[in-house]
Amino acid sequence: MATTAAKTPDRPKTTSADQQTKQFVLDTNVLLHNPKSLYMFDDNHVVIPFTVLSELDKFKKNNDDTGRSAREVIRQLDALRAKGTLADGVEWNGHGGTVRVEFADLSTCKKRPDWFVEDTPDNRIIGVAWTLTQQGKRTVMITKDINVRLKSDALGIQTEDFEAEKVDIDHLYAGYRTLAVPSEVIDQLYEEKQIELDTIRPYLTEEQSDGSTVEVKVHANQFVQLRDQFDESHTGLARLLADTDHLIPIQGPRRPVSGIIPRNVQQTMAMDLLMDDEVKLVTLLGMAGSGKTLLAIAAGLSKTFHEPRYDKLLVARPIMPMGRDIGYLPGDKDEKLGAWMQPIFDNLAYLLSTRGADAQHADSKPVEQRINELTASGKLVMEPLTYIRGRSIPHQFLIVDEAQNLTPHEVKTIVSRVGEGTKIVLTGDVAQIDNPYLDASSNGLSYMVERFKGQPLSGHITLARSERSALASLAADLL
Repeated sequence: MATTAAKTPDRPKTTSADQQTKQFVLDTNVLLHNPKSLYMFDDNHVVIPFTVLSELDKFKKNNDDTGRSAREVIRQLDALRAKGTLADGVEWNGHGGTVRVEFADLSTCKKRPDWFVEDTPDNRIIGVAWTLTQQGKRTVMITKDINVRLKSDALGIQTEDFEAEKVDIDHLYAGYRTLAVPSEVIDQLYEEKQIELDTIRPYLTEEQSDGSTVEVKVHANQFVQLRDQFDESHTGLARLLADTDHLIPIQGPRRPVSGIIPRNVQQTMAMDLLMDDEVKLVTLLGMAGSGKTLLAIAAGLSKTFHEPRYDKLLVARPIMPMGRDIGYLPGDKDEKLGAWMQPIFDNLAYLLSTRGADAQHADSKPVEQRINELTASGKLVMEPLTYIRGRSIPHQFLIVDEAQNLTPHEVKTIVSRVGEGTKIVLTGDVAQIDNPYLDASSNGLSYMVERFKGQPLSGHITLARSERSALASLAADLL
């Protein structure tokens, strides 16, 4: 019986077609990041090193997203196995794209560097890409592990991050833009309580690098700061209503929301989106101290306890790394969660203190007692994201804090839990990412901002200034 090519160290000479088709070697972390990455390389060959299968086998027992992703990848590979032999490669799209399991590693290549002989999973995975490169195949190592990219590059292997779900962070949608307009446009906005988009269209231009100008688009629920061309103190703020061609004037709330008033124009925009029941998804991006979590909780308290518009206020945070067991902390479940949820308690304590809207109640009861009463009533719920998987969440004000530590796949899983009548708010700072396989361009929050840009049910604001304290603002600027 002839031995399959996948099991033979000495491969036949490559044909011209082989030289044009790329061999994408996927690291384990890519498959855990997005199980569908198997099918994101069109008519090229996807190569799964045998070591990756062993690593997936270890992850499959986890009860978090890595376990779910590992099990999904294994099921997909098993479905492909039913169509052919994975050692030879199974075509899946009818256009030449294949998926195969590769057994070669550094030990099969006689020309391997003497210094690269340590037998580790990473080195065995890199060894597959090295062997294919030595055979003259156009090979690309795809990994989210920076150290693996460095090692591969040092070996002369073409190496890339998984780019399919990345966004251009330098041009990430901010949710607002500033225009210089004649004074009569601003006057018209407030006199008529609206203006047509065509009124500001002549001023919606942007200069390109070659000196030319192009018209820019205003998206649904995007804010426009209007500044007088001749008087900078004469300004206006408007938002494009979803599914219309009209902008309406935006002013700060007439009275405090759970005891707080927006301190800058971006916070005013954020509060407008948070208090609008027609906007079902709000994303807030900003540096530490910019007020994104405080604003979200303040709006949630107001909408849940004062109006009330929602049945519950649910605040969730990822335990980093995502889904990590909290069993090594002392105490029962609530005591263990206290350490992870302390930033939420801090914001609640501030809002429910004598600074809050209901100061008379704050005088009669300690803040901790008021928080305990709210949680005991079941209308205020704080949970790690681990516990909301598989649930349907109707008629709730849902806040997902620290969302920058989620992958695009995890964000999709969470938002797909949202039931009828629920509003979801995702907050985070892409400059403070704890997940080792994510960065400012590849995290789920940035991906969500870009993908939902212009959708009628969503709105976004990037908060540009720290308002925590004068010292915090100075630290943000100087450090």
